[in-house]
Amino acid sequence: MAAGLDSLEGCLERHLPPAELAEAKRILYGEAVRKLDLPSAALSAATEREFDLQGYGFGAEPEQLRPPHIVRVGLIQNKIQLPTDAPVAEQITALHKRIEEIVEVAAMCGVNVICFQEVWTMPFAFCTRERLPWTEFAESAESGPTARFCQELARKHNMVVVSPILERDTAHGETLWNTAVVISNTGAVLGKTRKNHIPRIGDFNESTYYMEGDMGHPVFQTQFGKIAVNICYGRHHPLNWLMYSLNGAEIIFNPSATIGKLSESMWPIEARNAAIANHCFTCAVNRVGTLLVGGEDLHACFLLSRIGRRHQEVYPNPFTSGDGGEAHRDFGHFYGSSYVAAPDGSRTPGLSRTQDGLLVTEMDLNLCRQVGDKWNFKMTGRYKMYAEELAAVVRPDFVPNIVKE
Repeated sequence: MAAGLDSLEGCLERHLPPAELAEAKRILYGEAVRKLDLPSAALSAATEREFDLQGYGFGAEPEQLRPPHIVRVGLIQNKIQLPTDAPVAEQITALHKRIEEIVEVAAMCGVNVICFQEVWTMPFAFCTRERLPWTEFAESAESGPTARFCQELARKHNMVVVSPILERDTAHGETLWNTAVVISNTGAVLGKTRKNHIPRIGDFNESTYYMEGDMGHPVFQTQFGKIAVNICYGRHHPLNWLMYSLNGAEIIFNPSATIGKLSESMWPIEARNAAIANHCFTCAVNRVGTLLVGGEDLHACFLLSRIGRRHQEVYPNPFTSGDGGEAHRDFGHFYGSSYVAAPDGSRTPGLSRTQDGLLVTEMDLNLCRQVGDKWNFKMTGRYKMYAEELAAVVRPDFVPNIVKE
């Protein structure tokens, strides 16, 4: 049933009476968020273009000295659009087209900042350890075809675009990086950030392609607020979230590509916990689809992917995990379920586990300071104490502070 359940929320709504449903959602999601009244044209377009469209809003208390700071954020999750054996340029073009038609709906909904999923311009081929053709999807962060495409979207819709790609750094020996490019609503490339933590678990063989990022924890001042991008595996590292927050981020995006068996029970917790701990909004984005290898039936698998099962990313060789197990054909299901969490611990329901989707979320950034004033996690954080102890921990002569009888 890995890919069979469309959403946890739908399952609860089908099986719980209204009063129990409300209480279950309160426990699971915190205080109820309001549903946005999205334009009928947007809802119709989403139905026509076959993607899940949901909209929710977080408020804040009115203040005397600060007006509300309202921002609308959009998260896009999607499947690949062509079989993995299609020409690279055609695969990229098809994904550009799919994202463009979803961004058009985001614009109808008044979105100010849009974020795509991790390495959105390609299949998630890093499980294979193979180079060609997958490294051909890499491009310049500042001047590649995807940067130019996103610049056009930004200018057309007056929208900040967060575009995670596989970057080819020609200035430094053609090095590959897992990178998120931030395009201003003016169309200028505001900057980029790189994935700080690289998984070495299960079939995720990403260190075969790129290493940990070298840009630290930059925060981007946009017209709509201060944003940061914590790419995928970085969500498992609390200090990663913390540093973006200490640098001033009000919204931290977490573009991801993660599968059910490995992480689905952790997914609803980590970004939400980070929002609480760091007095900011967090936006978790995950792709959808299933990864398979063809084995003896490779031709049949590619044929199926061409005639409608486009959600399947099919590869020619078996996956290996380095865990002593046998090579296997099923990598797993990317379960979508993108959501937004607020600093007060509330969160939106997730998008579909199986369909492309757009989550529109309105937020009042004044809530960040209001929650910080209430809980004081940063004031009580004792950062100097931890900095000193961590500095000792990383020394070669470190001795753990263990008290013995």
